Amino acid sequence: MKLLIQGNNITVTKAIHDYVEEKLEKAVKHFQAITTKVDVHLSVERNARIADRHKAEVTVYANGTVIRAQEGSENLYASIDLVSDKIARQLRKYKERHQDKKSHVLIPAGELGTEVETQPVEIGDRLPELPQEVVRMKYFAMPPMSIDEALVQLQLVDHDFYMFLNRDTHEINVIYSRNHGGYGVIQPRLANGNGHSNGHSNGNGNGKTAL
Repeated sequence: MKLLIQGNNITVTKAIHDYVEEKLEKAVKHFQAITTKVDVHLSVERNARIADRHKAEVTVYANGTVIRAQEGSENLYASIDLVSDKIARQLRKYKERHQDKKSHVLIPAGELGTEVETQPVEIGDRLPELPQEVVRMKYFAMPPMSIDEALVQLQLVDHDFYMFLNRDTHEINVIYSRNHGGYGVIQPRLANGNGHSNGHSNGNGNGKTAL
């Protein structure tokens, strides 16, 4: 297993390195055959008033699949413990799904993306705002997959959303966790009204949908 440990606002001492190595070797012990590389990112927020400012993020590359987990706490070693346990559970779920192909279909595809929010989601008493500028760019491989496969990937990467290339429509889709439970799928709708989207036009003629 290839292990890479990086730190942000923290020096990765030998003691920290050894602790991470010990915990992750234990976490992936029963999955060595499928694990090729493990990336660990440790960080500490400079503002001491921020709760859970010690973060530990682990990304495991297993048979071409990316499995990710992130945890934070008031103590770096506690965060390492939490993220190691979480990545072990993620790996176990991944292996179980591949042992039983029938469990790969978690929910009927027809139940995904059929409901679209008609109003913007409010955060407290304000609407969400985009940052003034792009601060980070990410690039990743995007092999074609079904909605069910994308749902599995969403659960493995420990994110609120997952972007994928829909195998059936050959379009970029986004599957996401809904605040009130369940999952949704965002599909493109062309300006002329054509497309595979299950959403509804907002009535202004531009084909945009408020989610």
